Amino acid sequence: MPAVRWLLMSSVAAVLTAFVALPANAAPVSGYVALGDSYSSGLGTDTAYTGGSCDRSAAAYSALWSAAHPGVPYASLACAGARTADVAVQASQLPARTSLVSVTVGGNDVGFSSIMTTCALQGTSACVSAVNAAESAARNTLPAQLDAAYDVITAHAASGAKVVVLGYPDFYQLNVTFCIGLSPTSRAKIDEGINVVDDQISAAATRHSFTFVDVRSAFHGHELCSGSKWLHSVDLLNIQESYHPTASGQRYGYLPAFTTAAG
Repeated sequence: MPAVRWLLMSSVAAVLTAFVALPANAAPVSGYVALGDSYSSGLGTDTAYTGGSCDRSAAAYSALWSAAHPGVPYASLACAGARTADVAVQASQLPARTSLVSVTVGGNDVGFSSIMTTCALQGTSACVSAVNAAESAARNTLPAQLDAAYDVITAHAASGAKVVVLGYPDFYQLNVTFCIGLSPTSRAKIDEGINVVDDQISAAATRHSFTFVDVRSAFHGHELCSGSKWLHSVDLLNIQESYHPTASGQRYGYLPAFTTAAG
């Protein structure tokens, strides 16, 4: 993904400027950097995005947390489409005084976006097969990919930095009487796949002594088919934003969960 990496490196220069623009004799100042994929960049909030194709939003949970903590230097390197290898690039450029890091990553490594397209266009059987393949990748290859990215975070964040790893919400509320779109079997299988990925992310975070934040409970009652959704439904005309948190999902789902973990 050369275009994503070029954007990451361009963003890094601006981040470093923001963090080092302090007098040489100033006391050390803690800093917060958001890493990760579209769930951290804020894609889906229907705002004016920045960062080119990285689709960063001022309505992302990290930006909202920063607005509530104006004394803490903040930057987002999160980028829509990022995989674990891209997060390693992001993490390799963390400013030295970064004492708080947040990250969401893993969904793109197992093919979230292509699965959603398959499920929407090819029916239940193809959907189940696609999720099964993603679950196999999550169990067999994702752990090492997460470890590699998390190792870079550990190496470049400040000593003793708090690293908060956030998972993904379930997409569907199950066992509802009526819900337009995918079959009940497809909806249940997609949630099953998300649970497998979240379990692997949680285990990797534990291996690295990071704090894992499970947002599934925060989104409970606000999944698709709930009648009070905090996620975008599948939209074949705008597949990029499908299944991403809305502004409400970022503000009322991710933000409180992250705020509690950040301390």
